[in-house]
Amino acid sequence: MTIRVLLCDDQALVRDGFRMILNAQEGIDVVGEAGDGTEAVELTKRLLPHVVLMDVRMPVLDGIEATRLLLGHEGCESKVVMLTTFDIDEYLYEALRVGASGFLLKDAPPEQLLAGIRAVASGDALLAPSVTRRVIEEFLRTPRETPRADPKLEELTARELEVLKLIAKGLSNSEIAEELVLSLATVKTHVARVLTKLGLRDRVQAVVLAYESGLVVAGA
Repeated sequence: MTIRVLLCDDQALVRDGFRMILNAQEGIDVVGEAGDGTEAVELTKRLLPHVVLMDVRMPVLDGIEATRLLLGHEGCESKVVMLTTFDIDEYLYEALRVGASGFLLKDAPPEQLLAGIRAVASGDALLAPSVTRRVIEEFLRTPRETPRADPKLEELTARELEVLKLIAKGLSNSEIAEELVLSLATVKTHVARVLTKLGLRDRVQAVVLAYESGLVVAGA
């Protein structure tokens, strides 16, 4: 399958750089470019890319609001990856909360960019466990609001709740398997069931839900 990518950044030079890297790769096709959030929303609905590379800061409509509009649109199957200049951007938690599948630094090496796009297109979240831990530490060190219990958590089995808690703590599938003394295949099955039952796109949203619902407490 050829991965269809939409580039969204207000700087033409940044888009040019990404396009040159991506179009040189077999199996990846840049189907369009947007210079602001409003254009990004319109082009995504029209071009139906698999992955949208979305700059956090853009004129007219910023990347956060554009992502919120896109992923709140019924039938949208595109995955959004936020582009940022900073290692830990102040807006990243909000981006993850509204449904982004992760983030990439604009100066990331080409191999990291390509691996990230392929990972997101295949359904994985673009947050390595180590990065997940840093995001958790940065954005969830102090509660942003009173935890809201999510009734969907009641649908999970005791084992699935265990798996969700470990995902939220930044453990990879192999680390979860070791922690719970399970096979890697079994862990993958549990993770898939957790995401399905909770109606989540990927494990990034699972991390956010676990903290926002109070299932896991930062620093505990």
